[in-house]
Amino acid sequence: MARLPHDGAILDALVAMRPEPFSGPVWRVTRADRPALRGSLGTGRWSPGGDAEILYTSLEPGGALAEIGFRLGLEPVWPSRLSHELHRIEAQSARNLQFADVGSLVPLGVDAARWQGFDYAATQAIAAAAHFLEYDGLIVPSARAPNPNLVVFLDRATEACQLVISETTPVDWKAWRRTR
Repeated sequence: MARLPHDGAILDALVAMRPEPFSGPVWRVTRADRPALRGSLGTGRWSPGGDAEILYTSLEPGGALAEIGFRLGLEPVWPSRLSHELHRIEAQSARNLQFADVGSLVPLGVDAARWQGFDYAATQAIAAAAHFLEYDGLIVPSARAPNPNLVVFLDRATEACQLVISETTPVDWKAWRRTR
């Protein structure tokens, strides 16, 4: 992430924010064969892809299920042979930037009307700047659920950042889909 040029206005806005600590449970859904605490280097809403490993989590189990369920639902046929697990992770980090809602991201270039789409340029710029400024992560609104997400920059997490898996359960996508 650090290789991207950073927007001066975004850097100024982030520096003016007060970092917030986070301590509590978060949830993450992964394929059953994938380590729960391994992040992603790929492109995503809060990751332009590249050098920084990003761990996406949700502050509610339903949010984690909604994020992955949405992606699976984009497939022409629901991938019924994939096994997933829901992980409860006890998380603690000291320096996070918190955005209460989509409206709080608008001054940084996020188009609220297109929030649920796939135009990630503005959120990637915010994340890249936060990573450059050495924050542990971001507490951000979810595009798929009413609860926030905790996004952790695994390579920037300080000694005060701890992630411990406290519970893992299999995901029953059939049951989840019946409730949608």
